[in-house]
Amino acid sequence: MQAEPSISVSADAMAHSQRVSAFLHQRIAEAGGWLSFSQWMHHVLYAPGLGYYAAGNTKLAESRTNAATHLSGDFVTAPQLTPLFGQTLARQIAQILTQTGTSHVLEFGAGSGALAQDILQALDDQGIRANYAILEVSADLKRRQQERLAHWGKQVQWLDRAPEQFAGCVVANEVLDAMPVELFRWTESGTLQVRGVKSVMTSDGRQDFVFEDQPASDALTLAMQERMPALPDYRSELNLQAEAWVNNLGTWLTRGAALLIDYGFPRHEYYHPQRHRGTLMCHIQHRAHDDVFFAPGLQDITAHVDFTAVAHAAQTVGLDVLGYTSQARFLLNAGLADILAAYAPPSPRLLAQANGAVQKLISEAEMGELFKVIALGRGVTGPLIGFTRGDRSGSL
Repeated sequence: MQAEPSISVSADAMAHSQRVSAFLHQRIAEAGGWLSFSQWMHHVLYAPGLGYYAAGNTKLAESRTNAATHLSGDFVTAPQLTPLFGQTLARQIAQILTQTGTSHVLEFGAGSGALAQDILQALDDQGIRANYAILEVSADLKRRQQERLAHWGKQVQWLDRAPEQFAGCVVANEVLDAMPVELFRWTESGTLQVRGVKSVMTSDGRQDFVFEDQPASDALTLAMQERMPALPDYRSELNLQAEAWVNNLGTWLTRGAALLIDYGFPRHEYYHPQRHRGTLMCHIQHRAHDDVFFAPGLQDITAHVDFTAVAHAAQTVGLDVLGYTSQARFLLNAGLADILAAYAPPSPRLLAQANGAVQKLISEAEMGELFKVIALGRGVTGPLIGFTRGDRSGSL
């Protein structure tokens, strides 16, 4: 596929993408000519030195002071829009730390480090000297985090793996959506097929990627039969890695809560008959599209989160679902309006930018409804402030 006019890919970037493509074609050949999409997605995002999250390309917008117009990178996350997001989240974190009698925060996938910076400062303002750990798979992002958070010294540490035991608060903002997913399709006859990727030779002698479906395993078929009816020609995703991640969380979170923030739905909405082409989406240069084979290694690939699956995975390992609601409701419950009211930037322009960013965070037409927050925990009593109104746990 050729780049759209609105997507400008440099010669160096395209050369990198060609190296990624060659690596993927090799993996397909070594696997006998077909890779499941989850394996393909894993390589295209995380292959050492090549994958989207493992190479040095800029992924996140660099500037928050002019986030509305400064569109470097491929996408903007909530912490990149405004520090008020992290300051509000810190109120919920503070409650969890107080309940658990700890000062430990562990963030997965810390992006540019903006969220960690805002949480650390907000907790410090509340008299809490947090011990902040980060687990980051991207060497490029880890370097950016270390530069940004150097001021905090030994309060911040980077981990190579999840801890064996942890008490405190876990934070994962837009982490589950970037985990490789299985693609599936129900046939007209009601059997399940799993979608994979194979290499083909084009008419001009180039290698390209195409989808090819194969019969699903009995285990995958059973898993999907438990989640949805066999709707003819229905295609969607199954994020088994996210469920495994939550299962693993339950083995080392001894006391405290995990706050998972991502875009997605409860299962009855995720596998709704009208959502018959799934949720897979690509992001490059602040453009969203659904061509996963475009410029491998240069674009992010994501899928929405099935929060019912997340809740079930948590309960199977003895974690409690402490709350589930929209991002807008969570932020308002946790005091975003009060924090905004107390915000006193040095110029009207900055105040207008802050108001605009907050509207994007809470608007139903923007991030407010699409993004959800789920809290999973152990040994935490009493309602969490972020879920005091509008808790939707009953919809999971």
